Amino acid sequence: MHSGTKYFGGHSDVLNGAVMVNDKMLSDKISHVQNSTGGVLSPFDSYLVLRGLKTLPIRMETHQRNAQKLAEYLEKHSKVKKVFYPGLTDHPQHELAKKQARGFGGMISFEIQGGLDAVKIFLGSLELFVLAESLGGVESLIEHPALMTHISLTKEEQAFAGITESLIRVSVGIEHIDDLIDDMTQAFDKI
Repeated sequence: MHSGTKYFGGHSDVLNGAVMVNDKMLSDKISHVQNSTGGVLSPFDSYLVLRGLKTLPIRMETHQRNAQKLAEYLEKHSKVKKVFYPGLTDHPQHELAKKQARGFGGMISFEIQGGLDAVKIFLGSLELFVLAESLGGVESLIEHPALMTHISLTKEEQAFAGITESLIRVSVGIEHIDDLIDDMTQAFDKI
C-alpha cells in the first residue's frame, strides 16, 4: 500500500492511494471490491497525481537535501534536546536506512528544551512553516503530535509511542534552506 496523497501528488491537493500485490487471488478480491464499490480515482485526481510524478525525483532530492541540512542545524542548536532523522549518523537506524533507500526522506522530529510553553512560543513564532497535519507537499509543515495528530491517545499511549510534550514533527519542503533555517532561528530566539 502506498499513499499517493503525499509525495506522489506533492502539492497537497489530491487524495489517493495504491495497492500492489503479487498474488492473483488477492488481486481478484481487491478488483472485485473496487468494481463493486466504485473506489477509483477521478480523471482529474489521476491527472494531479501524474502531474506530481513528473517532478517527484527533483522534489525528493530537494526535500532530502533540505531535511539533512535542517537536521544538522537542529542537532547543534542549544535549545534542541534531541533530533530524530535517519540521515544523522548517530541515528540508531542510520546504517539500515542507508541499505534500504537512496535517501533519508523529508521528515524530521525533534524535541526542544522548555516543555510545552516553549513549544507553543516556538510554533507561534514561525513565519514560513505552516502549522498543519500532513507531509509530502512542496511547502514546509510543522506540527505538535501530542496536541494534534496523536491527541486522541492517552498520555500513557503517547509515552509508549515516544510522543512527549516537547516533540515537534516537520515535513521539510522545497523552499530555500537558508529561509527555513532563518525562520527557525528567529522562532528559537523568542523562547
